[in-house]
Amino acid sequence: MIEIRKSEDRGVANLGWLDSRHTFSFGHYYDPKHTGFGPLLVINEDKVESGKGFGTHGHRDMEIISYVLDGELAHKDSMGNGSVLRYGDVQRMSAGTGVMHSEFNHSADRRVHFLQIWIEPSSKGIAPGYEEKHFDTASKQACLRLIASPDGSQGSVTIHQDARLYAALLTDDQAVSHQLAPGRRAYLHVIRGSVTANGTRLGGGDAAKFTQESDISIGQSDEAEILLFDLP
Repeated sequence: MIEIRKSEDRGVANLGWLDSRHTFSFGHYYDPKHTGFGPLLVINEDKVESGKGFGTHGHRDMEIISYVLDGELAHKDSMGNGSVLRYGDVQRMSAGTGVMHSEFNHSADRRVHFLQIWIEPSSKGIAPGYEEKHFDTASKQACLRLIASPDGSQGSVTIHQDARLYAALLTDDQAVSHQLAPGRRAYLHVIRGSVTANGTRLGGGDAAKFTQESDISIGQSDEAEILLFDLP
């Protein structure tokens, strides 16, 4: 079964310095039909104006992944980490027993555009942790590149959940496919461009939930960047 989540149906938060789209219920946006999908709880598409950002705030018992699409995202946290993330960088922060952090647009003259993803961990009270890795364009071209997994396989960042996150860049009708193990589900988020997934056309910001499906075929691509979550 496939359930479509259209881009224009997402929640909206526009604070002047922040333009955000919420795939699932978040903050002041609440939709009882969209409160998460398995352990996947948040996909926020954030655009932050230069010099602005999220001041120091806390998290607990959450796997937080930042996927930068454009611009520069500055990060600092109570574990002593500090860095500037750019396109191709993936950051994983395990909040565990508690962590404080801030995120700001590092650029003085352009917006930063990124996805913030929250995944519920399989167990609570773990030690906080941090990791970041770069995945270049070639590694994601015409293939599903594993970027997050429970065991850090294939050079992916390690998350504390039986979930796997893949990224792909698809142009000129390139296609990819993914097989789901029995009892698994998948979530496809189209970052930009367009694709056809199991016969359904999806554009930028659109998403699809796959349940009781064994195979996912993604093709007819037009300058697309996608994320595919394989979930318990």
